[in-house]
Amino acid sequence: MLIVFSSGVLSARALTIIPTFDATITNDVNATTIENTINSAIQLYQARFSDPITVTIQFMEITTSGLYGSSSWWYYGLSYSSFRTALAQHAHTANDAIAMSLLPASSANPVTGTTTIRVKTANLRALGFTGYNSGLTGGYDGIIGLHTSQLNLSRASTVSTKGDLLSTVCHEIDEVLGMSCGLDFGSPDPLPQDLFRYSSTGARSYTTNGDDAYFSINGTNLLVRCNQSSSEDYGDWWVAGAHTPRVQDASATNGKTPNPNVELIALDVIGYTLVPVPAPVITRISVAGSQVTLAGTNGIAVDNYVVLTSANIATPRSQWLPLSTNFLNNTGPFTFVVPNAAGPSNPKRFFALEVQ
Repeated sequence: MLIVFSSGVLSARALTIIPTFDATITNDVNATTIENTINSAIQLYQARFSDPITVTIQFMEITTSGLYGSSSWWYYGLSYSSFRTALAQHAHTANDAIAMSLLPASSANPVTGTTTIRVKTANLRALGFTGYNSGLTGGYDGIIGLHTSQLNLSRASTVSTKGDLLSTVCHEIDEVLGMSCGLDFGSPDPLPQDLFRYSSTGARSYTTNGDDAYFSINGTNLLVRCNQSSSEDYGDWWVAGAHTPRVQDASATNGKTPNPNVELIALDVIGYTLVPVPAPVITRISVAGSQVTLAGTNGIAVDNYVVLTSANIATPRSQWLPLSTNFLNNTGPFTFVVPNAAGPSNPKRFFALEVQ
């Protein structure tokens, strides 16, 4: 007898990102692969954020030398007090509670002391503001350019000298949704991400002098170092020397495939609502000779899963036997075949999917 179990439930999805593909993509010989990868990135954000808004993004190919991706977006100047009030009304997570406790309820922002903050159209919509329409051509919240010839178009087959299309798309989507630094425009008015820019001493930092700047929601737990090179975006992450490759790095590390992590926290505290990782769910199992076929649904597009098995459901996790290497799935149904570990002397077997 085979017994199947999985834990968790799929989270409700409310964020909708509608992509429009420019002719430079639809006419590409690899259009299907490119569009599928972009859609996988979109599915990740839709699975992780529950904000009931629609964001429109146009995607196109670019050929700019040395640039893997670019984004254009539209922002408005808003009073800091109005922004903070809306942020407090949309504070639904533990991250939000920490962040709000350190944002003063005043007319002046705590970063530069001006009374104004610059907020992008998608971010405004997530906070409940209406009437702030994008001035971009076509009315898109963002236009993303991708240098596809310099990128691995799918993680199924990669070349170590190229960048990663999926993480590049995520980087640019982050910027359309609201991530960026006012220092990139020489602005005295910060963007929402700047409210969480600290030095290593816990003081707010809004300067291009030196390299002591970090993203943190409390000024103490420094989650990632901010880029301080004028040749890259100040709203991106530090890449000089040894570092952990991340989606929002100022420049990508070829051959690496980072998924959004700390970037999701950044979006959470600037106005979006981050939800737990949706758990994979096994819905059916069948046995045929020496093979077991697991069928089910994934809740997220770019997570690695491993199939585990045990003869006893009470066995500690460390003693469960992995039956597969990590595999990558898109959201939606999946089917995966593993060896049948059960036999005449051991007829009962439990299976599970685990996010890595």
